[in-house]
Amino acid sequence: MDALLFGAAGRLDWLAAWVLSLAYLAFLLIAIVWATRNAPDLLEERGRMAANVKTWDKVVGAIYTVLLLALLVTAGLDAGRFRWSAMPMVVQALGAIGLAPAGAVIMWSMTSNAFLSRWARIQDDRGHVVVEGGPYRFVRHPMYAGIMLLMICVSLGLGSWYALIPAGLVSALYIIRTALEDRMLRDELPGYREYASRVRYRLVPRLW
Repeated sequence: MDALLFGAAGRLDWLAAWVLSLAYLAFLLIAIVWATRNAPDLLEERGRMAANVKTWDKVVGAIYTVLLLALLVTAGLDAGRFRWSAMPMVVQALGAIGLAPAGAVIMWSMTSNAFLSRWARIQDDRGHVVVEGGPYRFVRHPMYAGIMLLMICVSLGLGSWYALIPAGLVSALYIIRTALEDRMLRDELPGYREYASRVRYRLVPRLW
């Protein structure tokens, strides 16, 4: 991430990128330490691709990787090097502040769901069951909501309006992924249809 940001910016004296880098490092350390102590099997699950991962999710994952790289490079070229767009400091500050709730939603999802794989699959090998606690009381795919918010806040926090384009495409991609994964879970995970009838919203309470 740092290589893309600072390489595209062509300089190292970019405070916003350092703030993002340190915030991301802190989040990674917290997540890895928690998972190592409390859910090593989840850490192993998130670090591999099982044989029954859905083909469509492999495509989604590849597209997401491209869009994430595009976001970082675009922000580096825009806010770091050429200053194509001018963003008010208050908006940039709000984006940086928004990293905290976005990361909190992602972490809350991870600590609440022992089956939070990186890939869409039914984890029969791990005794996959429906999770209804934590943020899953409010929406069915809270981690995806957190990722969508995170991409927007990263773009704003770095001070790049143009980076909102790949960030918006990531959001659109995750809306599609949510619909596909929701259909998979309804069809293949016992109890999910009943859960979905109780928790009606996928990403945003009272909206969708």
